[in-house]
Amino acid sequence: MSLKLSARTVDNVRVVDCSGRIVFGDEASQLRETIKKELAENNRLVLNLANVSYIDSGGIGTLVSLFTTARNAGGDIKLVNLTKRVGDLLQITKLITVFESYDNEQKAINAFSGSARGAVATMPSRRETA
Repeated sequence: MSLKLSARTVDNVRVVDCSGRIVFGDEASQLRETIKKELAENNRLVLNLANVSYIDSGGIGTLVSLFTTARNAGGDIKLVNLTKRVGDLLQITKLITVFESYDNEQKAINAFSGSARGAVATMPSRRETA
């Protein structure tokens, strides 16, 4: 499955909807090129990962690189709607402490204006049986 990306603006924040796999090669390159173009226009970005089925080490590296690029430009990238698989991967790699992630798009968007009450990084609810 290839990576599909679409971008839209919500409350002066660019939201990029990702669908498919973020893996080393064409998909990671496509994400990198798209996000860099978006950051040139608006350095406040939300990546919606609700429909991302898989991320490999190349995809993780791309996310980290883009995060660094955004921060160096005075912007930020926030993640939203992590699937269990993606959330687990970020937890295992400890990158969940680097990226701000939210369980819904509006919370992520509000975090840019500082209006999100109690905005904290969240993981998909997977501990309900614990």
